[in-house]
Amino acid sequence: MTELIERFSSELAARTAALQGAVAAIRLPRERHVSAIVWQGGAVIASEQSLPEREEFDLVLPGGAEATARLAGRDAGTNIAALRLSQPAAPPVLAPGEAQAGALALALGADGAGGVSARLGLVNLAGPQWHSLAGGLIDRRIALDLRLARAEEGGPVFSAAGAFLGMSTLGPRARVLVIPSATLERIVPLLLKDGRVARGWLGVALHPVAVPDALREQAGQPSGLMVMSLVQDGPAAKAGVVPGDIVLSVNGAQALGFRRIAAQLAAESIGRTAALRIVRGGSVLSLDAVLGMRPAA
Repeated sequence: MTELIERFSSELAARTAALQGAVAAIRLPRERHVSAIVWQGGAVIASEQSLPEREEFDLVLPGGAEATARLAGRDAGTNIAALRLSQPAAPPVLAPGEAQAGALALALGADGAGGVSARLGLVNLAGPQWHSLAGGLIDRRIALDLRLARAEEGGPVFSAAGAFLGMSTLGPRARVLVIPSATLERIVPLLLKDGRVARGWLGVALHPVAVPDALREQAGQPSGLMVMSLVQDGPAAKAGVVPGDIVLSVNGAQALGFRRIAAQLAAESIGRTAALRIVRGGSVLSLDAVLGMRPAA
């Protein structure tokens, strides 16, 4: 048994050493840093929520070389930020893999000096695609049964065999989630090219509420999303939506939560007409809104 444990430990250490070329550190104020992944095309990628609102960053690349990078784009919807290096670094070959519940996962982070930290845990959940509250489509819901320090967020996550599963990020209550490799491969080229990801937009601020008892049978659902405010001349305002309306559905998708609405606002929805069902006063009404493009943050 001892021999097996020692062999397993040695293999993990060798795997970590072989993969550390994928990990960089992005320096932050007060001698702090967050982790990032060395990407193809002279770029590095990081967890968007971990980066301050800046255009230029100082980095420590694998091995300790220092570099600068300029923000190419950031997308809160998928929590991905892309930075373009001033001098391209040779990216490692990252062979994508699929996460499986119960399998081992190796999460790497930057130590801030050109080396890495490592965490070993289980893939706690490997579920289907989902939409974030900010409207981004994440190709799989992957959660890990381990803890990360703030400085380790944004590093790469691998299977025990070395397959690239995605980028680590911290979710609610510091739960460790993974932005899948498929999502990174889909979003990063858009950020490098356009600086953003286009999504549909209604131009409303919404809040969950209960449908009035007298209208629940007619509405066909117990709750909806109340319009708290509208953007002047935004798609919803032009359609006739007013503050206080309760949105019941968008294109037939019941507004039982923000994610259901976000699913109706993908890039291909821009310019299309969305059918809205709303409660206003004592009536259920139907309105049509032509979806616009969400303004840049």
